[in-house]
Amino acid sequence: MSDKKFIGTGVAIVTPFRKDGSVDFKSLEKLVNFLINKGVDYLVVLGTTGETPVLTKDEKQAIVNQVIEVTNKRVPLVQGLGGNNTMEIASALQSSVFEGIDAILSVTPYYNKPGQEGLYQHYKALALVSPLPLILYNVPGRTGTNLSAETALRLAKEFTRQIIGVKEASANLPQVMNIIKDKPSTFKLISGDDAITFPLIGLGGSGVISVVANAFPAEFSSMVRLMLDGKTSEARKIHYKMLPVIDLVFAEGNPTGVKAFLDVLGIVPNYLRLPLIPASKELYKKVELSLKNFYQ
Repeated sequence: MSDKKFIGTGVAIVTPFRKDGSVDFKSLEKLVNFLINKGVDYLVVLGTTGETPVLTKDEKQAIVNQVIEVTNKRVPLVQGLGGNNTMEIASALQSSVFEGIDAILSVTPYYNKPGQEGLYQHYKALALVSPLPLILYNVPGRTGTNLSAETALRLAKEFTRQIIGVKEASANLPQVMNIIKDKPSTFKLISGDDAITFPLIGLGGSGVISVVANAFPAEFSSMVRLMLDGKTSEARKIHYKMLPVIDLVFAEGNPTGVKAFLDVLGIVPNYLRLPLIPASKELYKKVELSLKNFYQ
């Protein structure tokens, strides 16, 4: 595993749907090519932004297969595979074919709310059987459980080859700094929160797995690249230009906002699957105005 993989801007890609609710594979192809052509560093398929909880097993596999085919090894690919049943996820890791996938992003168990030792044992079980490197995913706002800095570091140091990074979406900067301060040199601290990616990279982070970059891949990738190159002043300008857009992307939840942006851009239609619903008329109008102002 190259140490340069998963540095920079990864995009948690949306799953396009048609009006009848079926997966829109034509728009998915369009989105993947748009992102790669605009300079993103890697793609994440079957993440939260992809509305994965409402996809069938067959749909998930078909989506992964198409993303692999369209990407054609132009950028690395990460596949989301996590849950709150450790044995089920371990079995899927052992039985699935991951040809064309470079790493697995695995969210902390949700709903059953394990403690830190339970989280450690969960990821240990996955690390021991996974055929691919694992990226931990800490998003307590969705899961109800926080992966502490101590547990993340314990896993990073014990499974140096198997566990290569953590996507941190806790918005807890002291926790993030404690991970960065004591992590192995090859372990990547990846932002899971678009709004604080700029300062997080300044603290020593490796980049981002982004939502907003679905719609603004060139701009957000440029900001991340400038920060990684130490060009803080130039990156700061883009960061502050992006902030109002990021606010709109998450104003009514994810991926509601970013699908509205993608619809206005003509890349992905504005359809979601229940229990999620499309952006309100008020938000959609703000998205249209925001795009017009952004490119003036």
